[in-house]
Amino acid sequence: MSRNNQDRLGVSDPNAGAEAPQSATAPQPQSSSPLSFVAPTEFVELPSGGKYYDEGHPLHNESTIEIKHMTTKEEDILTSQALLKQGKAMDRFLQQIVLDPRINVDTLLVGDKNAVLVAARKTGYGAEYLTSMDCPSCSESVKFGFNLDLAKISTGASLDELGDNVSKTNNSTFLVSSLPVTKWSVEVRLLNSLDEKKIIETTEGRRKRGLSEDALSAQLSSFIVSIEGVTDKGQINQAISIMPARDSRFIRDTYRKLIPNIDLSQEFACSECGHSGEVEVPFTTDFFWPDA
Repeated sequence: MSRNNQDRLGVSDPNAGAEAPQSATAPQPQSSSPLSFVAPTEFVELPSGGKYYDEGHPLHNESTIEIKHMTTKEEDILTSQALLKQGKAMDRFLQQIVLDPRINVDTLLVGDKNAVLVAARKTGYGAEYLTSMDCPSCSESVKFGFNLDLAKISTGASLDELGDNVSKTNNSTFLVSSLPVTKWSVEVRLLNSLDEKKIIETTEGRRKRGLSEDALSAQLSSFIVSIEGVTDKGQINQAISIMPARDSRFIRDTYRKLIPNIDLSQEFACSECGHSGEVEVPFTTDFFWPDA
């Protein structure tokens, strides 16, 4: 839902009630410049519905977030070489378009952040998204156009869908009561933007030092709050390192089903081999840096 904000352009309302006569020396209102423009704003639906933010968070129990449409100023942020090298361009861009100054974009849940990114991209460059992707059948790189208007909000699987061994706690976390092999009870929380960045930084740091990237372990360590009631991070990480692969996969699959997100799966048809099927819309560099 967008808002035109014409009332912020400084144009007087011809239907407003008559004012008292002004004295000859009273300053006259200045006419609006023909180049005046205030970027419209848009209310973006949050996949989380605000249900998983702490009570003091500005988005607690809020179903939408208001953003402004992209302008040249935001494009400058996205193309700033200094910000790109520091890996700060996207965060600075998000902070610029989110209108509520109380909201730190690092605290946005990952699914909510994705919804904001898709909405922002549409305001800047439209719903058509032309990008290259590798065909899952023949592996050829082909150009394909996706329609971002087809994106759907997913609020996450219901507890009934997940079975009796998954329940929600009073702390907005979830308890998986019995893993397949160890039978451990594991408490998990939804990750936010800052958590996501830390996982990437940890994995990249290990890669640069010539160590194994341990991406799955880093992900588990980020969203697991406790195992069998134990909250000590060192003990949790030790348990993760010896966890049977079947248990690890079960937790990750359960977490993936739980998270509210924006569903970007669409039909894809390969121009090279004719393969067709549903794929996830890729977030490539074309997403915010389309060809001129």
